Amino acid sequence: MISTRQNGNAAHTEMLEAVRAAVKRHGASREELIPILTDVNRTVGYLPSEALEEISRLMHVPKSQLFSVATFYRMLSTKKLGRHVIQFCESAPCHVVGGREVWQALQDALDLEPGETTPDGKWSLVTVSCLGVCAVGPVVVVDEDIYGNVTPDQIPGILAAYE
Repeated sequence: MISTRQNGNAAHTEMLEAVRAAVKRHGASREELIPILTDVNRTVGYLPSEALEEISRLMHVPKSQLFSVATFYRMLSTKKLGRHVIQFCESAPCHVVGGREVWQALQDALDLEPGETTPDGKWSLVTVSCLGVCAVGPVVVVDEDIYGNVTPDQIPGILAAYE
């Protein structure tokens, strides 16, 4: 992920290089739009407006279409997220096996509402409609680590595992 501590010009240059590398790697066809957006999102940490503008220019796709795709998929973000992103499944199967209590424990531990990031930039908390692992609900995903059968008392230990 590109560091936001770098001066503005260096970070901007790295972001543009990440966009160009993704387009070069996948090709500038519309069929490769999601892989390109995913690569840039992973490298930069989110999809800033400047990245969407450069992708639009390189692929000859209107920025409005890029924004529609970037905001449709939960795996992509148009706003800067924390170093660690917590996804919480709010689907019915997770809900009926204690998801509400786990969600409350997450909110209490982080003092966040859905879609918010902590002031120190460490955590972002997002809800998703389904993570596809209903058999082990309630489910919490931190970055790419999946935690199943989560109980509220496990939340402090899960969070403590991340710097």
